[in-house]
Amino acid sequence: MAYLPLMPQRFGGGMLLGWRRYGRFDQAAGPLGRLGSLEVRLARSVDEVKRAQKLRYRVFYEEMSAVANVRALVSGRDRDTYDRFCDHLLVLDHAGGTPEIVGTYRLLRQEVAERRKGFYSAGEFEVDRLVARHVDRSFLELGRSCVLKPYRTKRTVELLWHGIWSYVRQHGIDVMIGCASLEGTDTGRLAPHLALLHRHSPAPDVWRVPALPGRGVPLGRFSLGAADEMRVLRE
Repeated sequence: MAYLPLMPQRFGGGMLLGWRRYGRFDQAAGPLGRLGSLEVRLARSVDEVKRAQKLRYRVFYEEMSAVANVRALVSGRDRDTYDRFCDHLLVLDHAGGTPEIVGTYRLLRQEVAERRKGFYSAGEFEVDRLVARHVDRSFLELGRSCVLKPYRTKRTVELLWHGIWSYVRQHGIDVMIGCASLEGTDTGRLAPHLALLHRHSPAPDVWRVPALPGRGVPLGRFSLGAADEMRVLRE
């Protein structure tokens, strides 16, 4: 198995800004990497973004426990206003006659966020304070990550991250941020998972981002035994 070397992307006038009013897709955007029949690249059209939204719906709503609103139920797509000005990274499988989108990540650069609605994660965490502490850094927000179940393997995830790394290099990104989800809202059931993160993955103070008032739970109140830790790591 081998990846393609990192490749500079060809930009149109909108620098891959999608279907935003001030930009357009680059129809000739080349692959960022290949692995067997799998290819990773940015979406080239509104239709491809809609197909990525359908994949997100299948994973988030049909496979997992997200609750769809009427709009999502009718369209069969997971979508929000951020989709209109984000870049959409895709993994496509070319094994069949028509390439199938089997993985996706949504990418939002700081300069785009500042012109539009801000970062999605700023609705959950005090991201603005983090950015203000690091004015010399360029931020990229990652979100809406999912992979179709049969493709949920190391090679697919590695290909996604290869595409992200190519994008990071292309745009001079210094910092990557984003919201990560755990299935469910019962903090009691999720206590071992939260305790594991709190024990082994605390961010340095200068990079720590508290939740917005009323949005967080104090992680220090969760305890974790050795047996719990092993169980969580196996899940």
